[in-house]
Amino acid sequence: MTSPQPTTTACSVCGTEGTGRFCANCGATLSSSQCASCHTQLSPGAHFCHRCGKPVGAGSPSATTTGELRKSSSSPLPWAVAAIALLALLAMSAGKFFNSNRGSSLDAPANALPQAGLGEVGAGDATAPAEVRAPDISSLSPEERADRLFNRVMLLSSQGKADSVLFFAPMAISAYQMLSPLSADQRYDLGRIAEVAGAIHLAKAQADTILRENPTHLLGLILAARVDSIAGDSKSQRNYQSKILSAETSEKAKNLPEYDRHSNDIAAAVAEARRSLGKKS
Repeated sequence: MTSPQPTTTACSVCGTEGTGRFCANCGATLSSSQCASCHTQLSPGAHFCHRCGKPVGAGSPSATTTGELRKSSSSPLPWAVAAIALLALLAMSAGKFFNSNRGSSLDAPANALPQAGLGEVGAGDATAPAEVRAPDISSLSPEERADRLFNRVMLLSSQGKADSVLFFAPMAISAYQMLSPLSADQRYDLGRIAEVAGAIHLAKAQADTILRENPTHLLGLILAARVDSIAGDSKSQRNYQSKILSAETSEKAKNLPEYDRHSNDIAAAVAEARRSLGKKS
């Protein structure tokens, strides 16, 4: 016995012949139906209910939507994100534990400035020796705090205590970076700290900024010459040393406070420039 052929209906939207409730070509309804939201009778081909505006067939997810949800649920991406988040949490916990232990072993004050990365400084053990303690800077102004840390780093550098320099230098750099705007004197201090800590690019940036504002500023010339000496650029170093000797008299006549504060550095740089260039005093 031959089974009856299904009745075909022309889609009122695109004209395609089809069977069932929806057009295989455009998805419009082929027969009247009820809105799943307000139960209003819909005309064939309607995409939206003319009463409530709800999309036709919005009551249940389509096959495509169901497939996408199934696909996303089996995707490994959510698990990867969760794993990365867990690893980050563990790393943060380990870091806090390490810093806590290190701080207690050094008997550092609770409000000491946190260390900041130097970029060019090596990743070796920067833990200061047990006998070196952080200066008490809790009651100082930001400027006094930076100045106190500068003196500490310079003293340690003069004593050849490289490990202690690398321990305190990030604190000092962070203290100076919190001052704004920086004066030429403060930029020189920051540059000297960066120099002894091995952060040459940071030191050079301070020298360049000082000289951009005043091309004959003695501290800017001295810092630039020191950076070139470390970088091995003897030609540029001699050029800055020549500028130091040329600007010494006129700059000292300005009686800038930073010249008095760093008089020893200036005297040493002038003497070194004369020796390097073979000039007599």
